[in-house]
Amino acid sequence: MLRARPLVVTALLLAALTAALAVLLRSDARGVSFLTGDAACWALFVAGVVALRAVPARAVVPLVLAGAVAVTATGLLAAPRTSTDSYRYAWDGRVQAAGLSPYDHAPADRALVPLRDAWLFPDRADCVHGGDLAPLADGGCTRINRPAVHTIYPPVAEGWFLLVDVLSPSDVRHKALQTGAAVLSLAVTGLLVAVLRRRGDPRQAALWAWCPAVPVEAVNNAHVDVLAVLFAVAALSVVARRRVTAGVLLGLAIAAKLLPAVLLPGAVSGLRRPRTFLAVVVPAVTAVGVAYLPYVLLSDGSVLGYLGGYAQEEGYDRAGAGGRYALLRLVLPDTWAPPAVLLVMTAVALTAWWRGDPERSWRGALLTTGTAFLLLTPGYSWYALLLVALVALDGRGEWLGIAFAGAVAYLAGPAIGAGWVTGAYGAAALLVAAGWWARRKVPTPVRLRSGAGPVSRRQRCSVSRPGR
Repeated sequence: MLRARPLVVTALLLAALTAALAVLLRSDARGVSFLTGDAACWALFVAGVVALRAVPARAVVPLVLAGAVAVTATGLLAAPRTSTDSYRYAWDGRVQAAGLSPYDHAPADRALVPLRDAWLFPDRADCVHGGDLAPLADGGCTRINRPAVHTIYPPVAEGWFLLVDVLSPSDVRHKALQTGAAVLSLAVTGLLVAVLRRRGDPRQAALWAWCPAVPVEAVNNAHVDVLAVLFAVAALSVVARRRVTAGVLLGLAIAAKLLPAVLLPGAVSGLRRPRTFLAVVVPAVTAVGVAYLPYVLLSDGSVLGYLGGYAQEEGYDRAGAGGRYALLRLVLPDTWAPPAVLLVMTAVALTAWWRGDPERSWRGALLTTGTAFLLLTPGYSWYALLLVALVALDGRGEWLGIAFAGAVAYLAGPAIGAGWVTGAYGAAALLVAAGWWARRKVPTPVRLRSGAGPVSRRQRCSVSRPGR
C-alpha cells in the first residue's frame, strides 16, 4: 500500500497537468494571461517529476509513456495559440508540391496567387488587419507572418513541410502539421526512454515527455524544432560508438533548424585525435551540404532566404536591440556584447570538447547550448525545445529555468517590459549556478574498467588500494 502511494500521487499530478494544459490551450488567454496559465502548468510539471522519483522502478516507464501520450495530445485540442509559424510551413509545403522552390518566392508574390486558398489567404471581406492576420499590398491579408519575405527554413525542414503536404488531405488545415509534430514528440520520448534505460535513469525522460513546452510549442504551434530535436537526440545517443552515423544525424538536425550547430562541441566531447574528431565533423558538414544541394539546383536565387534579415531584425548583429544579450548588457557596454559572446562561446566549446566524456556527449552539448541561451537571451520560447531534450538526457533539471525564461520573454515581454525578461533570464542563470554548486558536493560517479556500475571516487580509491 505504501509503495502504491507515490504512484497514485504522481498519476494525480499528471492528470492535473493534462487538464490544466487542455484548459489553457482551449481558452482565449493571450500574453500575460497565457503566461500565468503556463506557469501553473510548469508548477504541476515540476511537482510530477519530483513525485516520480519515489515511484517503483517497474512502473516508471509505463507511467512516463502514458503521461507523454496524454500531455502531447493536449496540443491537438486547438488551432495554434501563440505562433503563426506553422502557416508558413503549410505554405512552403504547398509551393514545393507545385514544383516550385520555396526560396524563390515570398507568399505575397503575385505569381503564386493560383496556390492561395481561403484558409491561408482569407477573402478581403473577412480581413481585419491586426492580430494574427498580416496585410498584403493588394488589400487582402494572410495568416502567414512576414508575407513579403522569402522563407528562412533550412532544407530538411522544407522536406518535412513537403512530406506533410503530400500525405495530408487538402482540408485538414493546421491539423496535419500538429499531428506530425505530435508523432515526432512521442518519437523523441521513446528514444529518450530507450537511451536512458541503458545508460541512465528512465525517469529523466519525463523532463521532456511531461514538459509544458512540448504540447504548447512542439505540438500546438507545430514548430519544426521538434524534428531537429529528434535528429539531435539520435546523434548524441550513438556518437560514442557510431561516429559517422552520429555525424550524419547531427548534420540533418542542423539542416532542419540551424540551432543544433551549437551541439557540435558536445558531440565531439573527448575526441581529441584528429581521426575520431573528423569522423563526426566531416559527415555532419557533408550531410548539410547534400541536404541543400537539391534546393540549390532548383532555386534561381539564394537558399538562405530571409536568414540575414532575421538576424538583423532580432538584433543579433548588434547589442541593444530586440532584447538580445540582456545579461551581458548588465555588466558590459552594448558594443562589447557580440564579441564577448564569441569569446565566451569559444572558451566553453573548447572546454566541452577537451574535457568532455564521449560516453555522455549530451553533457557537453547541454553546456554549450545552455550557455548560448544565457548569452543571447532569445525571445522565442520554442528554441528551448532542444535544451529541454538535452536536460532529459543529462538529468540536470536546473537548466529548465532557461526554457521558462524564454516563455516569459515571448509571451509577456512586450507587456511586462525588458527588465522583467532580463530578471527571468537572470533567475535562470542563478538556478544553473546553484545546481552546479550543489553538485560539486556530491561524489562524482566513475566506472570501473571491468564494466561494473558507477562508484564514487572514494570507493574507487579503496578498490585500487586495498588494506594491508
